[in-house]
Amino acid sequence: MNAIIYIVDTLLSLALFVVLARLLLQWTRADFRNPLCQAIVRLTNPLILPLRRILPPVRKVDTASVVAVLIVATLNVAIVTALRGASFPSPFYWVERVALEIASTLLWTYFYAIVLYALLGLIAPGGYSPMQSVLATICEPVLRPFRRLIPSVAGLDLSPLWACIAIQAILILLH
Repeated sequence: MNAIIYIVDTLLSLALFVVLARLLLQWTRADFRNPLCQAIVRLTNPLILPLRRILPPVRKVDTASVVAVLIVATLNVAIVTALRGASFPSPFYWVERVALEIASTLLWTYFYAIVLYALLGLIAPGGYSPMQSVLATICEPVLRPFRRLIPSVAGLDLSPLWACIAIQAILILLH
């Protein structure tokens, strides 16, 4: 039974990651002509396009994407809780678990994005790849405050290290 719970939890977490990635790409104004962005859009369109017919955007916020993130996170919590055989919890528990699931996925997404962005910057500085473009769009707003506070040492940018330490600290506080 643990293997089934693991597989279901992993698949639902990946679905949440993809829907959350689409929302992040929209918020950071990523270039949707990028092949990586197009893949994320194609993967999430079956869920988001029907929601767009019902939910109009509010100013610059795509409410269909926000609702899609909430739906996938709620499904993840509900299905994994049911598979573990837990009784029906209180509504406060549901809200707390869904919020923790979204926050945790968001923080892990930023953690891995920053690590990949830093590695690509070390391996191929000044080079271009579609992934590097998307990672720069997502990571730069997070790294910018760290760069203002922490100067580079001998040309080495330490802001990704400190950003990852801060993300890990927040993850520890959440759990």
